[in-house]
Amino acid sequence: MRLLLFLVLALALNASPVPTPEAIPDDLRTALANYRAEGTRGWAFTQSTRASGKSLVERYDPRLPEFRRWSLLQKDGRTPTEQERQTYAEQQTRRSRGDTAPNVKEQIDEATAERLQDDGTRVHWRFRLRTTEEDDRSAAHMTATFVLHRPTSTIERMELASFEPFKPVTGIAIDQARTVVEYSLPEGDRPTLLQRITVTLRGRAWWIKSLDDDMEVVYSDFESARPAQR
Repeated sequence: MRLLLFLVLALALNASPVPTPEAIPDDLRTALANYRAEGTRGWAFTQSTRASGKSLVERYDPRLPEFRRWSLLQKDGRTPTEQERQTYAEQQTRRSRGDTAPNVKEQIDEATAERLQDDGTRVHWRFRLRTTEEDDRSAAHMTATFVLHRPTSTIERMELASFEPFKPVTGIAIDQARTVVEYSLPEGDRPTLLQRITVTLRGRAWWIKSLDDDMEVVYSDFESARPAQR
C-alpha cells in the first residue's frame, strides 16, 4: 500500500493521444524541477488506505528511528490486536523508507509536450513517457499529465495513464487503469503536501484471475517535523 507500488502499477486506458509538440515554458520547467511525487519531506502524517474491501490507517513520523517511523493505528475500522501490531512492526524491516518514489518527471518525453487546458491560473500538460530500463514494458504505453498552478509554481495534480492495453509482464494483461495524485497548494509556512491518491485498475492474470481493483489513499493530520526556526 505504498506510493512506490501505486505509481509502478498505476496504468490507464484512455483515447490514444496525438500530441501537438510545444516548447516547455520556463514556469513548468521550474515547477517540475521542484516537484517530488511523494510531496514535501520533513512532515509527519496519517495515511488512510482503502482497497479490496479492507482498510488501514497508519502514522508516519520522520523524527523516529527508521524502522519505527510507521505505526499501525487501525485495521479494517478497528483497533489492531497486539499480534497485528507485532506483525506490522516486524514488517518495517522490509518496508521502504517512505521518502522515495519513482522519478516520473525524468521519464517524460519533452518532444511530446501537449498543452491540454489553460485558464490562466492552471495549465494542464501531457507527455508520453520514455523507457529508461531494459525490462520496462509499461512506459511506452503511458502518459503523464501535470496540472501546474501558476500563482504558486506548484504541481497540484499528476495523472499516470496508459493509452492502450498492454502486457507489462508475461501472463498479466492490463486493460484499463488510472492513478491520480493530488497535492495541496502552499500557504504561509505550510508547503505543498500530498493529499490523495486514487487508483483504478482493470486487467487479468493468466486469463483467469481478475486484477480489477480500486484504491484510495488519503493523507491527513500533517505535522512539521522540522526544527522550529528562531
